[in-house]
Amino acid sequence: MTYSEALSASAGQIPVSAPCDLRGIARHLATFRQPSNLRGLFEIAVSVIPLALLWLLMWRSLHIHYAMTLLLALPAAGFLLRLFLIQHDCGHGAFFKGRRANDWVGRCIGVLTLSPYNLWRRGHATHHAGIGNLDRRGTGDVDTLTVYEFRELGFWGQLRYRLYRNPAVMFGLGPAWLFFLRYRLPLGHMREGWRPWASAMGTNCAIALVSTGLMLLVGLRAFVLIQLPITLIAASAGVWLFYVQHQFEQTHWSKGEDWAFHEAALRGSSHYALPGVLRWFTANIGMHHIHHLCSNIPFYRLSAALEARPELAAVNRLTVRQSLGSVRLVLWDEAAGRLISFREARTGRGHQR
Repeated sequence: MTYSEALSASAGQIPVSAPCDLRGIARHLATFRQPSNLRGLFEIAVSVIPLALLWLLMWRSLHIHYAMTLLLALPAAGFLLRLFLIQHDCGHGAFFKGRRANDWVGRCIGVLTLSPYNLWRRGHATHHAGIGNLDRRGTGDVDTLTVYEFRELGFWGQLRYRLYRNPAVMFGLGPAWLFFLRYRLPLGHMREGWRPWASAMGTNCAIALVSTGLMLLVGLRAFVLIQLPITLIAASAGVWLFYVQHQFEQTHWSKGEDWAFHEAALRGSSHYALPGVLRWFTANIGMHHIHHLCSNIPFYRLSAALEARPELAAVNRLTVRQSLGSVRLVLWDEAAGRLISFREARTGRGHQR
């Protein structure tokens, strides 16, 4: 059986026993990882300049009607999200050729995205190293319990998990808490020495300086009315993207000796098939299965990588409409090998499918 035949037979999923050379595929994808400094500078320019112009227009629109300001906040948030994804590539050493350039651009963008670059990069690296591993959950990912673990919780534990998984919390309160509060103090990294604190405190100081400068320019009220909706929209969109990249029905979780990196990277990451405009604003991050197989491919080369391996196009492919259904999938059913809803867990129907 060829790789394409195995893919077709499994309706987009790679069975563990399929004779697929995932390491070979990863090696082929790695040929696309060479970044271009000139292309990197161009991508930054077409993200920063429009964001700055939109910010200025939002300021001017405050004198007309705040509804216009909020309308302009949507594309502005899109450009801020794109900058975060450039920061993401910098964290993988994928955006520029030199590590120093990647790190300093990532730190500067982190001031705009309210994300301490070094601290975030460390947690994200842990996420990549343990993708789909039930034994290594808890850092840089969405908390996911198995059906058994959820049933073992008491009333308050189950209530906390239900609240955490509620869409209003996950995509509303959660992003605000993450970017405005959690990233300000690295309280979960006390044993890692001074570096997490230097990253967080350095970013906080830079945020304070930039914010103070803008407040002096336009005033406190105008700054809040402009920047708050931009940040909240971008944060919620970013959390949604991260969520749907790994939280879908036929995702992959395993543990112990059953876990294998390349299999988990491919099967545990979605191919979020977004329309062209959204794909541009999200810097091709929807091609997440390819990203996890080879994380140091620059986002502007992911399309070429997918074209070179067309058999990957159908793997875990999700449309926007299909992705909306993933919100109800909250527990990993080890028997069924898929994510299920609270209702399915309660009725016992998850493992029967």
